[in-house]
Amino acid sequence: MTKHKLLQPSKESRQDRHGKCWVGLAIAIIGLLVITILIFLCTKGVVLFVNHGIGVFDFMTGVKWSPSEEKFGALPMILTSFVVTLVAGLIALPLALLVALAITEILPERFQNLLRSLVELMVGIPSVIYGFIGLTVVVPQLRQWFGGTGFGLLAAIVVLVMMIFLTITSMTVDTLRATPAAYRIGSMGLGATRWQTIWHVILPYAKGGIITALIFGMARAFGEALAVQMVIGNTVSLPNGWMNPAATLTSVITTGIGNSVMGTPANDGLWSLALVLLLMSLIFNGLAQLTKGRAKS
Repeated sequence: MTKHKLLQPSKESRQDRHGKCWVGLAIAIIGLLVITILIFLCTKGVVLFVNHGIGVFDFMTGVKWSPSEEKFGALPMILTSFVVTLVAGLIALPLALLVALAITEILPERFQNLLRSLVELMVGIPSVIYGFIGLTVVVPQLRQWFGGTGFGLLAAIVVLVMMIFLTITSMTVDTLRATPAAYRIGSMGLGATRWQTIWHVILPYAKGGIITALIFGMARAFGEALAVQMVIGNTVSLPNGWMNPAATLTSVITTGIGNSVMGTPANDGLWSLALVLLLMSLIFNGLAQLTKGRAKS
C-alpha cells in the first residue's frame, strides 16, 4: 500500500499537468482564431482581383479610387498611410526617449513613479478621445495658423504623435530599466558623468528595445482608424501638401464599409484594402520581432 502511494503522482505534479493542458488549450484557441482571421481576410481580399478582373498591379499603383466607376487605385491611401506613420514616428521618438530617460535616469524616485504611472494611464485612453481632441483643438488651431479647413495630413500627424508618443515612452522605459545596474556602476566607477553613462552605456545597450518600441508605435499609427478619420479630411488623393485633406487605408475602410453592399465591387475593394493593411501590420510585427532577436543576440 505504501509503495503504491509512493508511485502515484503527487498533487503538485497533477496540478502542473493540468496547468500545461489549460495553457496548451488556450494557445490552440488563440492560434485557431488567428488562422481563421487570416484565412477570412485573404479570402475576402482577393475577390476583387478574381471576380471583377482588377489587376493587382493596377490596384497597387492606381491613383484614382472611384468604386462607382470601377476605379480601384490604392496608391494614394498607401502613400498617405506611410507618410503620416513615418513622420509621426520620427517626431515621437526623440520626445519619448527624452521622457523615458527622465523617468529612469534623471528625476527623483518619487517623481519617476508618478510620471511613469501617468504615462501608463494615458496609454490606455481610447483613440476616439485623441480624435476628439484633434477635432476640437488641433484642427481649429491649425486653421487659425495656416488657413484652410484645418483638416489634412498635419492634423493627422499631430494626433498620431500624441498617441504613439505614449506607447513608445512606455516601452522605452521598460527597456531602459532592463539595463543591468552593474553597467551603470562600472561606468560611474571609471569616472564617467551621468550623461556620458547614458550616451555611451545605457543607450547602446537599449538600442534594440528602443527600435522595437518605435516599430510598435508606428504599427499602431499605421493601423489607427477612428482618430485619423476624424481629422484627416477623408479625400482620396496623392499627398501634395501638409494642410491638404487626404485619406489613409483605415479612414477609407471605416467611412466606406457602412455605405457599400456586400458582394459589390465597392465592398470587395474595401476588403482588398483591409488585406493590404493586414499585410503591412504583419510586416511591422515581423520587423519588431527581428529587431528584438538581434538585440538579444
